[in-house]
Amino acid sequence: MKSLDLRFRAHPWHGVPLGPEAPRIVTAYIEITQTDTVKYEVDKDTGLLRLDRPQQYSNVCPSPYGFLPQTLCAERVAELCAQRTGRQGIVGDGDPMDVCVLTEKEISHSDLLLTAIPIGGLRMIDGAEADDKILAVLQDDAVYGRLHDVSQIPDSLVDRLRHYFLTYKQAPDRAARVVEITHVYGRDEAREVIQRSAEDYQRHFGG
Repeated sequence: MKSLDLRFRAHPWHGVPLGPEAPRIVTAYIEITQTDTVKYEVDKDTGLLRLDRPQQYSNVCPSPYGFLPQTLCAERVAELCAQRTGRQGIVGDGDPMDVCVLTEKEISHSDLLLTAIPIGGLRMIDGAEADDKILAVLQDDAVYGRLHDVSQIPDSLVDRLRHYFLTYKQAPDRAARVVEITHVYGRDEAREVIQRSAEDYQRHFGG
């Protein structure tokens, strides 16, 4: 008789491992793709993909975007952000660690898992919340799979990613949110951020 657990879908945040080789190689859950005109986001209670809101303005995400399972942006991640920026009062945003996965392939739909290799990140602060974006490449991707560090990514692509995250919440008739990207960091720091987010998850959700 099959285990009862196999009859139910795993929660993509809590029920999927980050991966045995994390933070060097990680599992990523994709919520939105480059062609999505609406923003999808996992419902934290059910684990189902919920339509969060239509993309009301011209920005589209330059890469498949989602999060790293069993991670949390909380105290340890906020501590590193405060150290690197010299800011006080930084807190984690309380969400799993975000990730952009670079690939030459067109991923036609979201709500899927893939294997990615982190090569850097964007240190983003939204208000007073640490909201890092890990930059990774799809494992074995013919174009991006050979990259080992964010310094190898074309500047134009990094600029597109930075522009998207700095502007995707802006509305033309409202004051801009105070969102900033203070650093673009490399592979080693990305691994430290992921490790800290895994530790934050264990502190808050671990058994």
